[in-house]
Amino acid sequence: MTKTILRLSCASLALAPFTAFATEASSTEPAIAAATTTLAAAAGTAVHEPEGDTIIVTASPIERNAEALLSPVSVLEGEELQRQLRDTLGETLRREPGVSSTNFGAGASRPIIRGLGGGRVRTLINGIGSIDAAAASPDHATPIEPALAETIEVVRGTGLLRYGSSASGGVVNVLDGRIASEVPEDGFDIAGRYAFTSVDEGSTGSAGAQVHLGKLGGVDVVATGQAITRRAGDYDISGFAESEALMEAEDDHDDHGMGHDDEEEVEGVLENSFNEVDSLTGGLSFVGERGFLGFAVQNYRSRYGVPGHGHGHEEEHGAGEEHDEEEEGVFIDLDQTRYDINGSLAFGGPIQRVDLYAGFADYEHIEFEAPGEPGTVFANEGYEIRVEAVQAERGDWRGASGIQIRDRKFSAIGEEAFVPPTETEQLGLYTFQETKLGPVTVEGSLRYEETDQAQTVNNIERSFEGVSGALGGSIPVADGVRATFNLFRTERAPTSDELFSDGPHLATESFDIGDVNLDIETALGLEGGLRFAGERGSFSINAFYTEYSDFIFQQATGQTGEDILIARGETDPEELEEFAELTVFQYTQADATFSGLEIEGQLELGQASGFDVSADLVADFVNAELDRADAQGNTQLPRIPPLGVLVGLEADNGTFSFRAEAEHSAEADDVASFELPTDSFTLVNLYADWRVTENISLSLAGLNIGDEEARVHTSFLKDQAPLPGRNIRFALNMRY
Repeated sequence: MTKTILRLSCASLALAPFTAFATEASSTEPAIAAATTTLAAAAGTAVHEPEGDTIIVTASPIERNAEALLSPVSVLEGEELQRQLRDTLGETLRREPGVSSTNFGAGASRPIIRGLGGGRVRTLINGIGSIDAAAASPDHATPIEPALAETIEVVRGTGLLRYGSSASGGVVNVLDGRIASEVPEDGFDIAGRYAFTSVDEGSTGSAGAQVHLGKLGGVDVVATGQAITRRAGDYDISGFAESEALMEAEDDHDDHGMGHDDEEEVEGVLENSFNEVDSLTGGLSFVGERGFLGFAVQNYRSRYGVPGHGHGHEEEHGAGEEHDEEEEGVFIDLDQTRYDINGSLAFGGPIQRVDLYAGFADYEHIEFEAPGEPGTVFANEGYEIRVEAVQAERGDWRGASGIQIRDRKFSAIGEEAFVPPTETEQLGLYTFQETKLGPVTVEGSLRYEETDQAQTVNNIERSFEGVSGALGGSIPVADGVRATFNLFRTERAPTSDELFSDGPHLATESFDIGDVNLDIETALGLEGGLRFAGERGSFSINAFYTEYSDFIFQQATGQTGEDILIARGETDPEELEEFAELTVFQYTQADATFSGLEIEGQLELGQASGFDVSADLVADFVNAELDRADAQGNTQLPRIPPLGVLVGLEADNGTFSFRAEAEHSAEADDVASFELPTDSFTLVNLYADWRVTENISLSLAGLNIGDEEARVHTSFLKDQAPLPGRNIRFALNMRY
């Protein structure tokens, strides 16, 4: 059975044209591909489904499976998604090839792809940006809930320039089925999931439903609902919260009265790492034979502690306990209301169909410095619209073109307002074309982008125009073996954070300074891959090499926030003391080179006692260096992920499945100036799944079963907040 995942799209269209959906579509006007799993995975069910190819919706406007794409793509869905599921998007994806995470405790973690993060990795919900403040700081959570995902797709590299030049690192698209594209087979589809985790005494409940309400003017009406709630206390760790490297560094400063106090060392629990989430989503869809139009609204609320930046809890809290605000340290209260409109309409003639994507969100989070003491308020209001026309096939020629509009109004008010109020407007025009030259598939894409950045306090404005292009091909070299290549040149405009930052950033213990004179960042790169697929397994290897001109990054200057204030004429001793421990990071530009390798393989080993046994491997490595040395003579860029390897062994007989995997991260000792090295670690995870009936399954997992101390080198908080210790997770999944 071929499993087809819907190409979700959005439209701000009047309802009237959709009454034509009830008419019969001609053979040259195929109906839009429909999701076969609807809300099943959205609510977390892991019910066994027949295997088959999955249509990838993120990497290309033309529906194809992963093997037919030039860009390397990872897809998490079904049981694999449930196994890798964690509370945040970054941690859920951290074991995928080429992916690391910002890991800022239990509440905030964004994906890093090939060593690139922030604005260079676009996180999408059903094809539209998350419209939040997460890219501004690693302690800002992305309001995307992995537990509601039906499918998560990760596109590594520049790809087809479909989502903007800011997606130079890659794209993560979470498809959660909040808007129905077809009528449920039995008139309704209901699913639910409950999970318990021992490491934080956490509990998560999620549910989703699609219900056919009947017909309106010949068009089917389907209602959709989703809900999730999570309560998790501070999580257990192996050893001390502070790393040995940090303790040694603090001891080196002891002569200056700046060393750490041994009595303050925290062991066994990461204080102030609690995580609470509540989200409710409702949608309504109108479905016809030639397309669909749907609307959805979601309210997402999250409250989570910021480890290493507060007083900590006097005692541990379980999942069923409310946190006593008298004991809390720094925490964030996040609230986002989001509206989506998704639609698609099939045509005849030269245009096969038009897909439109639209989203609007009103986001705010308050950083509480202490109980009852709100500090900085971050607000982000914005929208994104993309209209995409897919061409009808003409022989071997296919293609699509589109227009994308983004608008963002950002503000930060309070002591940690390190970025003044800004407004960003962006217009993008793009086209993707594909043809065949004998057995060779050739793809080309081109994008024009205009970005206007305004700092509204001092009326500073910058405008940028960029043109990006890519040319790639796919060549069969043997039976089941295909080689791919992609040559690209992209131009990325600086973000408002990079241009206008100027102030203390307590979460990262830094004083951030932007540069209003930053220029466009240009990347010229080549990527090549080799893929093999046979009856007993598959194997792929991807290598990339990218040269950046005017690469934008934060460089530690060796100064402190106190030095900056003194230079600006500040004399208040209390003010100076408050910023004495903040390291100054200056946004600057320099040429840089990124290169790396990603390997992924799976092999069927045979049968044993009625079980099909298989093994799999994921390995990735990235090297990133400046072409010129900094003041300390160092060329290494900060927070670049070290070599990572994951090996797994799995057995499945259709009713029971068992999996053991080892996740290894190498030592990171070649580090940037003022950056501490990170020890290697190996985590062992065990999984067991029981498909009780067609509609019910039970899952048991032992995560980090060896209780290993593990720190993610790409995290700003790695030396104050290790990964969770031993964790036993139980989950019940149901679908009807």
